[in-house]
Amino acid sequence: MQLYLTALNPTDALLDGLLPAAASLGLSTTVLTDRPAEWPADVRVARCAVRDPAAVVAAAAPARPLALLSNSDHLQEATAIAARKLGLPGKDPDAARLCKDKAAARRAIAAAGLDLVRTVTVDPGATPDVPTVMYPAVVKPREGVASEDAYLVTDNAELVARVAEIRGRRPDVALVVEEYLAGELRTFETLGDGTELASLGGWRTGLGPPPTFTEESLAWSPPAEQARIRLRERLDALGVGFGACHTEYVVSAGRVRLIEVNYRLIGDRMDLILADLLGVPLFEYVIRLHLGEPLAALGLPHTVDRYARVEYVCADRSGRLVAAPGPLDTVDGDVRLACRPLREVGRTAEHTGTNRDYLAVLHGIGPDEATVRQSLTGLRDSLQWTIVG
Repeated sequence: MQLYLTALNPTDALLDGLLPAAASLGLSTTVLTDRPAEWPADVRVARCAVRDPAAVVAAAAPARPLALLSNSDHLQEATAIAARKLGLPGKDPDAARLCKDKAAARRAIAAAGLDLVRTVTVDPGATPDVPTVMYPAVVKPREGVASEDAYLVTDNAELVARVAEIRGRRPDVALVVEEYLAGELRTFETLGDGTELASLGGWRTGLGPPPTFTEESLAWSPPAEQARIRLRERLDALGVGFGACHTEYVVSAGRVRLIEVNYRLIGDRMDLILADLLGVPLFEYVIRLHLGEPLAALGLPHTVDRYARVEYVCADRSGRLVAAPGPLDTVDGDVRLACRPLREVGRTAEHTGTNRDYLAVLHGIGPDEATVRQSLTGLRDSLQWTIVG
């Protein structure tokens, strides 16, 4: 009973989520990775060029696995192609490609008559040519992840400077410049079996100050019915419908406007918190879908009668983290609270203004917003992180 996972780095979603879930389902798991030295000794890994579908097929085929999947943004298309070649349930490779390529996703949504977001692609080495009417705009890697190298720019001079800055770090990356979509950032979390798609809920995201887009907090806020309908239309246009998907959007003047679609579980430990909030074995559900089980067999909850809030502790400067709390689980009345470190003590890091500045994630789950916020504030005030430059 073999399960194969493709991955780059060892993440919490794999180590604390998918691998224990596979064990509970009685599956023997092998992680295919091109970085085997980075993985813990108790994880079975095999070296593989995981961005190459043919290499993934060659590595997995002899074991005749029951399922092949990935939770990596970078590996969805290659894994989907490999799963199809192996005759296993999986995502549509074209949908995986569209979700990864932000310019292609915009074109697909526009072609379906759902929304037009003005977008300009800037190839490596090319000079950005963006009409004045597009400002303010957002520049980011065409196939980027999270908030990495994403910046708000207000004019051409700022754009040219940001492009040069990004290319100083990543000279070969293709970029997109798109009009800034104003509105409160929200998420839509889904699971699908290729025929049916279920809403797991969603979050309201609090961002740090521009020009970067660091997610500093998330509050449980499932989308309303009309928003769910509009979001489903956009996911249908991209071909999204299998496994887990994390969608970011804003509602502006009553219109749902897509920011991006990440064809995987929500990240930065939010997947683990979501599973706790829903009270379901979410990672087992993801695996069971890839084993070919129908969505109806999972028993997803129709409603959630609890509230959750998540806050990220972010470094405010460059330097070495010399003191920080360890993992913590506690209870304050009706609220369950937790702290999980995201940067190890002793590590030196540059301040980036992105999710790479996270030191820890705190969360509370309880009966209502006011109670959870009060308890979470008390927890945060009781903890301390020290950085020396």
